[in-house]
Amino acid sequence: MSDMHITLKVWRQDGPEQKGRFEEYAAIAAPDMSFLEMLDVVNDGLEEGHKIPVSFDSDCREGICGMCGLVINGVPHGPGKGTTTCQLYMRSFADGDTITIEPFRATAFPVIRDLVVDRTAFDQIVQAGGYNSVNTGSAPDANAVLVSKDRAEEAMDAAACIGCGACVATCKNASAMLFVSAKLKHLNVLPQGQPERRERSRAMLQAMDDAGFGHCTNEYECEAVCPKEISVGTIAFLNREVYRSSLVTSSLAPTVTGE
Repeated sequence: MSDMHITLKVWRQDGPEQKGRFEEYAAIAAPDMSFLEMLDVVNDGLEEGHKIPVSFDSDCREGICGMCGLVINGVPHGPGKGTTTCQLYMRSFADGDTITIEPFRATAFPVIRDLVVDRTAFDQIVQAGGYNSVNTGSAPDANAVLVSKDRAEEAMDAAACIGCGACVATCKNASAMLFVSAKLKHLNVLPQGQPERRERSRAMLQAMDDAGFGHCTNEYECEAVCPKEISVGTIAFLNREVYRSSLVTSSLAPTVTGE
């Protein structure tokens, strides 16, 4: 197939406190070129013209790490289901198309430069409760803790979340509930995750609120754009966990009586 001629409208922002703007670039790409490879070529041209290249995140470029995060024509990660930006190929577009590229937009994801946002708020949520207590010393026998096949698969489905932030970028409330629920569920359904189960549920949700993310209003955009197709059922699981945790906490609270 012949090369495609594409017009790009790219968000450029010099820094967190700077005012952003769209800039237009002409791009020539082969249909089998990945979207990020196309941006690499555009940046090569900018550098040859002694202009500042477009900043964007990437690492593995295999849909594993979750670093790549672009809003392409209004959709996080662009067209296609169950794919990250780095897995998007130019054959998904037509010759002569105009493509708009923006960063993930959320108060909790401040823009660092151009298409790069600061997603350390996700790290803070994980640090609040995304761990298990383990005894130091020799490793336990592999069969010492029995896990049913159904539970193992349930945990692995949730653990597939790569923390890219597409769920936040597409939500009108910039909610991180899909991310939080996935990180919580893959620990809470396993026997190894039980010691911190109650505290984890409250702590991770509180960390989400403290970071400035919004709340879920059940419109399912998060599931639609998730590159790992995490189910919104994990959010229902999170809500049940937090509710149960509050009931246990209330029942254990000391009773104060008047004199």
